[in-house]
Amino acid sequence: MSDAFLQIFLMVINTANMLLIVWFIIGLLFAFNVVSPRNQFAGAVHDALSRLFEPALRPIRRVMPDTGAIDFSPMVFLMILNAIGYILQGALR
Repeated sequence: MSDAFLQIFLMVINTANMLLIVWFIIGLLFAFNVVSPRNQFAGAVHDALSRLFEPALRPIRRVMPDTGAIDFSPMVFLMILNAIGYILQGALR
């Protein structure tokens, strides 16, 4: 029974990884004017993902030094999620 819960949790981690990457790419597209921030679909997706990830990224940003224009907190969050995933995969074996 616990294997099923661990598998579900791993799926949630993988989904969060993919959504974080989508959020980051849309942000880059906005920053380089490839896609207009006034685009309703892209803006809505970016806003929804921002609201989802900001609570998790805020504590990371407080700990990390300010690097100016580049925000490394999504990368740190991805590393944390992947580390948790690897630990859980090890627990499954």
